[in-house]
Amino acid sequence: MNYQNLSALDMAIAASLILINGALSLMLKLGLERQLLLASVRTVVQLLAIGYLLGWVFEFAYWYVVLPLMCLMTLIAGTSAAGRGKRTYRGQRVDSILSVWGSSWLVTAIGLFVVIHIHPWYEPQYAIPILGMILGNTLTGVSLGIERMMQELTFGRGTVEMILALGGSRWEAAQMAARQAVRAGMIPTLNQMTVVGIVSLPGMMTGQVLAGESPVEAVRYQIIIMFLIAASSALGTVGAVMLTYRRLFSVDHRFQAFKLIER
Repeated sequence: MNYQNLSALDMAIAASLILINGALSLMLKLGLERQLLLASVRTVVQLLAIGYLLGWVFEFAYWYVVLPLMCLMTLIAGTSAAGRGKRTYRGQRVDSILSVWGSSWLVTAIGLFVVIHIHPWYEPQYAIPILGMILGNTLTGVSLGIERMMQELTFGRGTVEMILALGGSRWEAAQMAARQAVRAGMIPTLNQMTVVGIVSLPGMMTGQVLAGESPVEAVRYQIIIMFLIAASSALGTVGAVMLTYRRLFSVDHRFQAFKLIER
């Protein structure tokens, strides 16, 4: 099987398909034309930039080159997870970065060292793509978990304060909101796992097949990646929700609703 190289004309034809989105936005008066243009430009610029960067990293495959790039990817993912939602609180960005960093690096380490047995561990062909896929899904779980936690506590403030007034602990007051938040953060990954291979073919598997790899071998890698993603997303969501809980409830069992800020 030969790998089909894509020309600039091929890319231009594919890019022109975004005009469909623009036409629909104009017809339905959605007002998304500017956002579509900016998103399209960012997609091209960012992917081209990372393509050239990875080409350089693959050429100079040293730990002091790979590690800073992995740190930068994680920092951006954590910051991005904190930038979504209608509400925030002081320290949310730190909590988001800690949750994304801790869960994604732990699970990536297990994948590289224990499952795939990469040597050296900083082999960029494996370390960077695997961490990237895990980060992309973990930040979604963390973002949804934090946002849902704040939403549940805001709309259920009366119930929370009543439990505290009756002598309940801060965990008794927050546990229902925490459960709903963790559930919200884990559902996207669960939905993806439910239809993978039937409705959708994941990016890693598709890329390996297009590159000429055996479909069976590609499937094995994808199964591993899906389980790594599920584990990291769950750990990251739980960590983010618990950090949010500790931020919004004091040690003397008071709900500090004043810390919630509308964006």
